Amino acid sequence: MAASKFYVASCALLLIGVVLLGQQGIDGAVACPQFCLDVDYVTCPSSGSEKLPARCNCCMTPKGCTLHLSDGTQQTCS
Repeated sequence: MAASKFYVASCALLLIGVVLLGQQGIDGAVACPQFCLDVDYVTCPSSGSEKLPARCNCCMTPKGCTLHLSDGTQQTCS
């Protein structure tokens, strides 16, 4: 009988934990696309005109930075 009560209590605690974790959720999570642009370098307002190492795409670059592509075009990350 004691084992049965322990089983019920542990299941109840597990269920409560799952509910509490589910309420927190993962707000603001964004899926990062799995493709790479042909980026030469990156510039960001915080670094002035310094050329930063190339990043794959805007998902991997801070907001407000600009990707400078090898074909001469630019992509601003928002």
